Parts: sequence; structure tokens; C-alpha cells
Amino acid sequence: MAGFHVLPIDPALSETVRNTLKSPQYGHPAHVELAAGYGPCRACLKQFRTGEEERILFTYNPFEGLNEYPSPGPVFIHAQTCPDYSQPETFPEELRSLPLTLEAYGDNRWIIARERPSAHEIEASVERLLNTSGVRYIHIRNTEAGCYIARIERGAGAEESSC
Repeated sequence: MAGFHVLPIDPALSETVRNTLKSPQYGHPAHVELAAGYGPCRACLKQFRTGEEERILFTYNPFEGLNEYPSPGPVFIHAQTCPDYSQPETFPEELRSLPLTLEAYGDNRWIIARERPSAHEIEASVERLLNTSGVRYIHIRNTEAGCYIARIERGAGAEESSC
């Protein structure tokens, strides 16, 4: 396998939320609060320092540009600009300790497979899912809350399995 890319939300979208305090996709008001939970931030993919950092809650559709049917849900980003996730070809270390569900999607946003790997099984799970016939991309979700964290796509040179 040629690897994978972990994609946080678009940096321009994050900055729009910070500047307008509205969801760019829906126009709903965003909410700023002191972090009461670990998050993570959907821009830098790091956990929030509970009780220390401010975060912004807003409505986000992770399927925009991938499928016409929307599926909005709540996500958090740091209230202050944070560095975008800079190692897309590796799995974010701060996500490993979280309860994660990987959902593998095919055409028409159809869930083909779902796995809940432990911290040391993540890369093997990603590889297995991306090598499953028909899978186009994977969503990383919080198993406890069900909310979207990031998307995983095949790395450069990787092809969808035809098995």
C-alpha cells in the first residue's frame, strides 16, 4: 500500500468560523466556550487542554463536495488560530488515545465497513479498510459522541482495490 493522507477540515473554513462566528456551510451561529472536554480540534487534530483553551463549536457537513446529501453535525476548533495538521501521511498521535471508529465509504456515501481499532491497530485498520473493494475514503469518528473528526484518503500512487 502506498499510504494514506489524514485530512483535517479546510484551513480557510476554520478561519472563516473564527472571523464570523458562524458556520460557513449553514450560517448558523457558532459558540465559543472554555474547553470542557478533550475535543479534538478539527483543524490541528490535537486534543484541547480542558479548562485552559477556548474552542468554537459549529455545524459542519463532512460530506460537502463528496455527496449531495448533507449530514451536518457539531465540531470544535481552537478559538485562536492553530497550526494546521502538518503530517497528513501519518496518523495524528493525539487521536490515538481517543475512542475511535473508522467508517469506510464507497459511492453514494454508502458505508462499506466500520472498525473500532485500538491505538496500536490504527494503521493496519486503515490499510485494511482502504484495500476493501469499493472504498473511496474513511471518516474518523469519536466512538463515544459519534461526531466527525477527520477524513482519510489514499496516498499518492495508491489505487482502489478491485477485489
